[in-house]
Amino acid sequence: MILRPATRAELPAVLALLADERRVVDPSTVRVTEAYERAFAAIEADPRNEMLVLADADGTVLGCLQATYIPGLGKGGAERALIEAVRIRADRRGAGLGRRLMELAADRARGRGCALVQLTSNKERAEAHRFYASLGYVCSHEGFKLAL
Repeated sequence: MILRPATRAELPAVLALLADERRVVDPSTVRVTEAYERAFAAIEADPRNEMLVLADADGTVLGCLQATYIPGLGKGGAERALIEAVRIRADRRGAGLGRRLMELAADRARGRGCALVQLTSNKERAEAHRFYASLGYVCSHEGFKLAL
């Protein structure tokens, strides 16, 4: 398994993972809109953002996440990594791929000099919360969002 930045050709596979976390969505059925194209191009062009994929030896996308590196004055001025949109293909769960994805993402952040990795998760995703806790993540803060 390798963790690397997603390519434009893999955008349908990433969108398929994000479309439905409970079932496998065929990437060929995903409509890549202009808005998705713009968002992917913006992520790709920003040195503080990465859409990362976990791929097998054949190049099949098995998982993804978005990492955003945030500069800050806390933690001695070190960056922190914000992890979002974590997904593993529904038919490949339970084999340790999610653990590997998160470990590789943390290693990548550490290699960048980040002092902290943080993430948010929907309160309804109790199974995901247990998973993150098993990796050592601590539910230390309450998060708030404002839809615009």
